Amino acid sequence: MIWLSLLVLIALSAAAWFGGRAVARRRAVGVRSHSRPGQHGAYALIWVAAPALLALVLAAAFSGGVESRLIRAGAPESVAQLEPFRRQAFFADARLVGQGRPALQIWPAPLAQELPAEGQRMIRIERTLQWGGALAAVLLAVLGGLWAFTQLRPDRRIRNRVEGWVYGALFVCSAVAVLTTIGIISSLVWDSFRFFQSVPVTEFLFGTQWSPQVAIRADQVGSSGAFGAVPLFAGTLLIMMIAMAVAAPIGLMSAIYLSEYAGSHTRAVVKPMLEILAGVPTVVYGFFAALTVGPLLRVFFNEIGLFLIGGPLNGVGQYLALVQNQMALTAGAVMGIMLIPFVSSLSDDILNAVPQSLRDGSSAMGATKSETVKRVLLPAALPGIAGALLLAVSRAIGETMIVTMAAGLAANLTFNPLDTVTTVTVQIVTLLTGDQEFNSPKTLAAFGLGLTLFLVTLTLNIIAQRIVQTYREQYD
Repeated sequence: MIWLSLLVLIALSAAAWFGGRAVARRRAVGVRSHSRPGQHGAYALIWVAAPALLALVLAAAFSGGVESRLIRAGAPESVAQLEPFRRQAFFADARLVGQGRPALQIWPAPLAQELPAEGQRMIRIERTLQWGGALAAVLLAVLGGLWAFTQLRPDRRIRNRVEGWVYGALFVCSAVAVLTTIGIISSLVWDSFRFFQSVPVTEFLFGTQWSPQVAIRADQVGSSGAFGAVPLFAGTLLIMMIAMAVAAPIGLMSAIYLSEYAGSHTRAVVKPMLEILAGVPTVVYGFFAALTVGPLLRVFFNEIGLFLIGGPLNGVGQYLALVQNQMALTAGAVMGIMLIPFVSSLSDDILNAVPQSLRDGSSAMGATKSETVKRVLLPAALPGIAGALLLAVSRAIGETMIVTMAAGLAANLTFNPLDTVTTVTVQIVTLLTGDQEFNSPKTLAAFGLGLTLFLVTLTLNIIAQRIVQTYREQYD
């Protein structure tokens, strides 16, 4: 029904566009018109589409609640006496029966006879609301179009009205973005405040034990969890450092090569191939880390460990012989590969923004290309490159899928890249997976972690912008 309504609306809008232009041309014969015919057509289209779209949005937003109230109001007495959960299950089965499918549960005799009738009634209510919303949208589109055509006169400032609509649409889009940001921050702050009412901020920020398992009953073991997030911060920092150790040099050197050394044909091939990495989903990187890089690193370190066993480094050999697939090194290395196109693309754009006159001046002074890169281009582009690296750090801190599949879930306080660690984002996903009780500190801990992560990434982005704005050199 919604697609049929949209098709009818598109047809009416197109008719309003062409009709508005035709009416404007006919009425402007021999008369000086303030606005162009296309602007008259746009005005008619707006008054056809805007009220109809508003009606469809309102119908989609409120029809579910109206439908639920009508269904509950007309339910038989045997259904109305059921517990809320059972009543909801009955209505769900009745809808299935009304659609010609079998019910999911077996109901006793008084309710089993009610299923077909209730299913048909629910289908009728649903279709009535759908048709009502569609007809209301079409009616408003027709009325809006008729009113718009009465306004299409040569002396009317139709262009100003159309521009007012465009201005309003742009303002609404901007307001949606701002309100969305405010809503995200408000939800994080409010639920984090609820969490910090149960767990002290000092324990959360400086505690070294992370075990957010809270029992349902007070007499159960582990009824009070440990919410020290230092192991999560340490794991996040460790994996981020490994990722940047891979991404920063390779990405920067790739950008220097593409910007200064590669020919046009080589650049046309290498740059798109490099940026293909940016389009690979993170879950694919996770599979690559778990199934390829992890086993390779495990075999490599196990072989070294077996070689060292029995010698002076017997303890180190025994440790390396027990290294498993999931480790911080695996996740960090693959995450660094994922960040290479990010660093390379930004650095390449920054290097290309350095004026050619600086290169020519360096060459005129007898400098080689490598000397020009080291002593002219990199100092000139350093603020932008530093900003790009900080943005890559923010991207690495927020990564989840690769860490989940390649680094494990153990909250170990360690900086050993061969150990299993976890990060802030992985724990947020773990805490919010499945049906959760949002009055429990265990679930609310995800919001505390989210607020901390938000503040860290916001700080890094602000620092990156400050660096670029403070140290950027202006060239003629």
